[in-house]
Parts: sequence; structure tokens; C-alpha cells
Amino acid sequence: MNLDKLMTLETRFLDRYPLGFNDPELMAVAKKHKVDAMKAFVHEQFKKEHFDDPKQILEAFTKLIGKSSLVSVFEKAKFKDVSKLFTDEETEILSQAIYAFLYGDQRIGFNQLVLLFATYDLAKWPILTVLGLYYNGDYEVLVKPTTVKGVLSYLEVTDIKYTSKPNYDFYEKYRAFINDLKAKTGKSLATDNGAYCGFLMISIE
Repeated sequence: MNLDKLMTLETRFLDRYPLGFNDPELMAVAKKHKVDAMKAFVHEQFKKEHFDDPKQILEAFTKLIGKSSLVSVFEKAKFKDVSKLFTDEETEILSQAIYAFLYGDQRIGFNQLVLLFATYDLAKWPILTVLGLYYNGDYEVLVKPTTVKGVLSYLEVTDIKYTSKPNYDFYEKYRAFINDLKAKTGKSLATDNGAYCGFLMISIE
């Protein structure tokens, strides 16, 4: 990785936004994306006790995809339509997989979601990772293909290879990479990973 380029991005960003993420323009962007409301929604809807009702979890996840500005309009519409086709067994699998991702063996949960969504050609990175970002944005990451490819290319990262087909190994490596970048930049950029990746893309452009 080219660390000098990362430092250049940080300087460029802070020159433009001296207050960092407290800059009024960036705070307006966060408000537009309803970040706080989405986080609150996720923490309320995906409490442990709610997983006794798989249909409620499916409904909550469908609403999450529909509400999130981080998921494309096409993927929102398709997921909404497909969610109506889920069998009781698939709904149970979805609920168990999300529970595992949030509270248990994350790898197993992620892989279960990939298999389930692939049946309907919905195993897309944003759909698979948006929940984690809202639930624990200080650690988890959203894998948005355009952003990921842009960041890896600009910073000359050679040991992490993006794959369009979602897999947990890439997710784990990319998450570690983003958290490592945060540790290398200043405290003014110590924010949740959604905003941090936003900083990277804004500065690269």
C-alpha cells in the first residue's frame, strides 16, 4: 500500500474541510442519508429477542434495504419483490443467518446469506453488508464495488483482490484494511467506517 498517498488524501480532505466530519456541509450529507435514523432502526429491529419471529426479521430486513440510501434503486426494487417469494424455510434461514452474522459465527452467517440470496440472483455486496455497517459502523464495512475498487487502486493495494462474487474472506480482509487505515490517520478522521470510506472517495476524486 502507498502510505504517502493516504497522507495526501488526509491533507487534501482537511484542507477542504478543516472541521473534519463536523463540517456543516458533511453533516448535511449525513442528515440526507439519515444515518442516525438508520442506525436506530437497525438496533431496534434486530435485537436478539426479535429473532424468535423469523417473519418479523424478514420484514425488518426488507424495510432496511428499502430505506437505505446505500443500496441501489434497482436492488431495492428487486429485493422487495423477491422477499415476497421466500418460503417459510428460507425465511428461517435468513433469520438464523442474520443472527449468526450479528451475534454468533459471522462467517457462517455471511455464507448462509450468500447461498440464500444467490438463489434469486441477489447476492450483491451492498445487500450483504449494509446491515453490518449500520449495526456496528465503527468496525464493520459496507462493500460498495465502485468505492472498493477505487480505494484499492488509488492506494496501490496488491494483497487484497476485489471479487464481484461476494465471499467472506474478501470481506474480512477489506474490513481489516479499512480499520488499519483509520489507525494510520489522525483523530479528526476517527469516525464510523461509512463516513471514513466517504472521506476516501471524496479525496480521491
